[in-house]
Amino acid sequence: MTAIRVNLPGDPIFPAAGPDRSYWVRCGAGLLDAIGPTVRDAGGRRAVVVCDAAVTRSHGRRVADSLRSAGIDVLAVDVPSGEPSKSVAEAARLWNAFADWAVDRGTHVVAIGGGVVGDLSGFVAATFGRGLPLWHVPTTLVAQVDSAIGGKTGINLPGGKNLVGAFWQPLGVFSDIDTLATLPRREFVSGFAEIIKYGVIFDAEFFSWLEANAARLLDREAVALTQAIGRSAALKAAVVERDEREITGERAALNYGHTFAHAFEAAAGYGTLLHGEAVAIGMARAARLALLMGRIDGALVARQDRLIESFGLPASWEAMATHTAGSLVALMSRDKKTLGGRLRFVLPDRLGHVELVDGVSHDAVIKALDG
Repeated sequence: MTAIRVNLPGDPIFPAAGPDRSYWVRCGAGLLDAIGPTVRDAGGRRAVVVCDAAVTRSHGRRVADSLRSAGIDVLAVDVPSGEPSKSVAEAARLWNAFADWAVDRGTHVVAIGGGVVGDLSGFVAATFGRGLPLWHVPTTLVAQVDSAIGGKTGINLPGGKNLVGAFWQPLGVFSDIDTLATLPRREFVSGFAEIIKYGVIFDAEFFSWLEANAARLLDREAVALTQAIGRSAALKAAVVERDEREITGERAALNYGHTFAHAFEAAAGYGTLLHGEAVAIGMARAARLALLMGRIDGALVARQDRLIESFGLPASWEAMATHTAGSLVALMSRDKKTLGGRLRFVLPDRLGHVELVDGVSHDAVIKALDG
């Protein structure tokens, strides 16, 4: 069993990976300089830094310097920014680079960037040499609260998002809130969709806290950000521990809004909508679907819409009108949660609780898309 613990400012410094691949997620400011000693203490003597090209000269350089100062040999490779990099071609490029560098199973992979780099690097680490030690250094809000935690890796195919992947837990995660200071506002804002999601699916009190603190979070106030990231990470870690490989279905709750979102991303063309934007729209559609099915009342739909919009996120997608509802439903039918051709959605029945609902009719989904 993998145990994941969240380490906040003032907590004792954590060791590297523990028994049974258990690990800590560190949240706070000024963490990048600690990466080198932590990797060294975990047995790393050689590291491949896989970095989003947009942060190579800033966060990437700082992490590489920390590794070298700890006596670790560093090789570096950049990944072009954007969702198109989650591709078979880019994975093959990294595999071949690792082969050219004679990367072995004693070489640690350090992934620096957002969800694209984390998912791609994690998949390559999971598959090259049948598994390489991996560290995540998420530099976007959405990665710090979601994609860097829990061991899901993957790449996209033309037929759908994340259709090829593996479960591969890192040795540790460094969520340094200082990296968010350089994040463009649109990307920063998009991360709040995943944070809102945790309130809807697990924690009504956290949802209320977000309603009261939206302005502080949008201002990138350090204390509020650390609190929101830490709580989100802890909520995700708890469900991953109980259902690491999505066997019991409990982890499926994390996909709230995502069946809609993945269809929107594919229809728009990967990278047109940011993932968080698609998730925000997807949650709004999922809530409407739950309303149509009599699971929730309109007050919850409106309350969720207000919180989404208070963070500057979209609750609707204007370009959705250019795609037929049937074509969007067809894309949803390829989603990994589909079973035997039947549509399944994660839907709320009250604030703070969701369920995986099987056999949802196409007509209901089309009405939710149109509503």
